[in-house]
Amino acid sequence: MITAVDTNILVDILEPDPDYGPASRDALKRSLQEGSVVACEVVWAEVATAYGESLKKVTKALQTIGIGYSPMTEAAALEAARCWYRYRQKGGGRDRIAADFLIGGHARIQCDRLLTRDRDFYSGSFKSLQLLIPKT
Repeated sequence: MITAVDTNILVDILEPDPDYGPASRDALKRSLQEGSVVACEVVWAEVATAYGESLKKVTKALQTIGIGYSPMTEAAALEAARCWYRYRQKGGGRDRIAADFLIGGHARIQCDRLLTRDRDFYSGSFKSLQLLIPKT
C-alpha cells in the first residue's frame, strides 16, 4: 500500500496543531504500518516554506517521520490537468493548476490512496481517488 500524504497532514504534525495534530499523527502512523508513505514535490515545497532557510532541517524531519520523496510523472501531471479542466468547466474558480490538483493527480496515478483532511475538494475533483481522512 502506497499512501500519498497531503501538506495539511504534515503541517498538523510538524507544527504541531493542537486540534488536528493527534488525529493526523495517528493516521500517518497507520499508513506507515500498512506500507510506504510518500509526498510529491509540491508537498515537499509547501512544507519546506515553514522552515524558511533551513531546508536541511525540513528534509531531515520528513525523512525521520518516514516520508519518501516521489516526483510526479507525466501521467500524474496530465491527470491533474484533466481534473482541473473538468473543475473549470463546472464553474470552479481556480484560474490555474493549483497545488491541490497536482497533489491529487500524483496520488491518483502513482499511489493507492491520499491521506488528507481536505475530503470535500479531493472527493469532488478526484472521484476515484481513495481517501484516508484522520478521525478527529
